Amino acid sequence: MESTNNIFTKMIKKIRTYGELVMFSHTLFSLPFALIALFIASNGLPRPELFFWIMVCLFAGRNGANALNRYVDQKYDAMNPRTASRHMPKGIVKSREVLIITALCYALFVFAAYQINMLCFYLSPIALGLFTLYSYTKRFTWLCHLVLGITCAGAPVGAWIAVTGGIDLIPIVLGAVVMLWVSGFDIVYGTQDIDFDRSVGLFSIPAKFGLSGALTIARVFHLMMWLLLIVVGILGSLGIIYYIGVGISALLLLIEHGIIDPGHRMKMNFAAYHINQLISTLLLITTAFDIFL
Repeated sequence: MESTNNIFTKMIKKIRTYGELVMFSHTLFSLPFALIALFIASNGLPRPELFFWIMVCLFAGRNGANALNRYVDQKYDAMNPRTASRHMPKGIVKSREVLIITALCYALFVFAAYQINMLCFYLSPIALGLFTLYSYTKRFTWLCHLVLGITCAGAPVGAWIAVTGGIDLIPIVLGAVVMLWVSGFDIVYGTQDIDFDRSVGLFSIPAKFGLSGALTIARVFHLMMWLLLIVVGILGSLGIIYYIGVGISALLLLIEHGIIDPGHRMKMNFAAYHINQLISTLLLITTAFDIFL
């Protein structure tokens, strides 16, 4: 009979594996923008119970969507040398496990939305529809990056609705920020798979427009995103600390686009993921300081 310590160790290892499967660390993309919307809508923090259920919604929705994406893409991940070492192609995690994770996360998302308010509950199927749709978009449209961006944009919009029970211009602009930002760095990341996508018939902006065209589109998206960050500051009556964060984010975006090298995986991961995680965290911190100080 296994000792309690061995069982506990196996459970921790399995949880860590599931976290790697859904790329849990990538929560630092849309979550900070959801918190920014929450802070502005509340002019601080909402009541603890509401904050708790908003966080449950954000984590459940994001991780359920990522789990489903891994399931849907497993055939192509196995064919692509860049992704062949992922958990599902290697058989580390079974399809049944991933579908159970997705179902549990989706159910938790709807339950948490119900706990927040009825508008969030009624809108939850739309969010789940977007989560599910994105995983299939590369099969039929090169606009897949924008669908991902729109899906992630639901985080700040949903957080605002959770706090206020309604919609306003600020969350719409902040949602546009997230849409352009995520779409842009997803295009950057997708430049690594131009040849593969074309060879297997997958759709993407890099596959359609080539490396140069895709990077130009990504730069335009990020420029528009940065300009809209200024609009958010104006609409939200934010102060100098927020704009310092916006200014530093511009420098980080310039660094991101300056080091792009589709043939160098570490550089691409750093450009597409790490720098953007830093941008979202920086904007969250400077917004929080601006509001709470």
